[in-house]
Amino acid sequence: MWRQGPPWWNRRGETGETGGLGRLPWLTTLAITVFVQIGSKYAAEGQLDRQSLDVYARLLLLAGTASLLLRHRHPVPVAYFTAGTALVYLGAGYAYGPVLITVAVGCFAAVVSGHRRAAWGAVGMLWAGHLLVAHWLYRWLPPDGDNARTWGEETVVAVWVVAIIAVSELARVRREQWMKERAERARAAERRADEERLRMARELHDVLAHSISVINVQAGVGLALLDSDPEQARTALTTIKTASKEALGEVRQVLDTLRTPGDAPRAPAPGLDRLPELVEQAAATGLTVDVDTEGTARKPAPGVDLAAFRIIQEALTNVVRHSGSRHARVLVRYEAAALTLRVDDDGPATGADAGGSGNGLAGMRERAAALNGTIEAGARPDGGFRVTAVLPTRTAPQEDQ
Repeated sequence: MWRQGPPWWNRRGETGETGGLGRLPWLTTLAITVFVQIGSKYAAEGQLDRQSLDVYARLLLLAGTASLLLRHRHPVPVAYFTAGTALVYLGAGYAYGPVLITVAVGCFAAVVSGHRRAAWGAVGMLWAGHLLVAHWLYRWLPPDGDNARTWGEETVVAVWVVAIIAVSELARVRREQWMKERAERARAAERRADEERLRMARELHDVLAHSISVINVQAGVGLALLDSDPEQARTALTTIKTASKEALGEVRQVLDTLRTPGDAPRAPAPGLDRLPELVEQAAATGLTVDVDTEGTARKPAPGVDLAAFRIIQEALTNVVRHSGSRHARVLVRYEAAALTLRVDDDGPATGADAGGSGNGLAGMRERAAALNGTIEAGARPDGGFRVTAVLPTRTAPQEDQ
């Protein structure tokens, strides 16, 4: 509770609105009522110069504490009502004592709910009324033969008033800190949810874009050769079946992660160890891919490994879709603190609409940026196209994602 505050504090806005506040504070109000009633009895026995408690005094005490039931819903009226009943109680000549606790609780509720002026006004009214009673009206008010209060006693009352306001202000500041921290936690949770949705969208895009591109090309081959070369058409249909099965498996894995985000994935995420599969799938579409490796090969962190695989996959998919070249080159360079990927094709660009979403390069950049990496993509001087990715392997704060 010290870190997040009492539940009823967090359910109210700064203006004291309840926003559907539930049950009334029965237990605390009952405890305060019992304490005030019993404590006032002992206070009266110790102040023989004051009026003894009677039914009227008991009713005044009960009215003040009963109003505290509404202190969270209607803090302003409660603050003034408790101050008013306390003033009438003291003005009637009854003993000083726990009656002032009722005022403290009422003003405390007003301050922490954002009604600072109301709390100041209530205690100011009580103090001013007490000055009036204690130094002027005492002649006509009980008890008989009462004298004016000393200014030393007024100092005690003033200290009590300042203490109420000070404690209430400290509680208000702490409540505002709780509300701010709560809002920050909510915003952080929303950011994490947005990042997770973006990650899933990238994953689905990369899986579907690559597989559907392979299926599209093979379907065209199968239709073209269905009559003239049935065996080749059969091969194309087999490739379509394999690609669609793999795509369904990966999509199912992503959707399972969405349904049960806390569970471990049933299948390992793809990485550079599946690069030969990409080469085979590209070959099925008529694209020849040469893969070169520089440096000492080592297993990257899971996030870097997945991002590297998806970037190469998307780059090869774009070659199939948008390039007239049937040849591509992939370079994987292992460096001390980074993994560099480069995918080249000889072009030229076909300029035809291949049915893509247009989010391929944007998705690659988002993957690289999530790992503090970079992506460069553009036409080469000789007419081809090149995609270069640099993924840090040491300082990647989000690579667990």
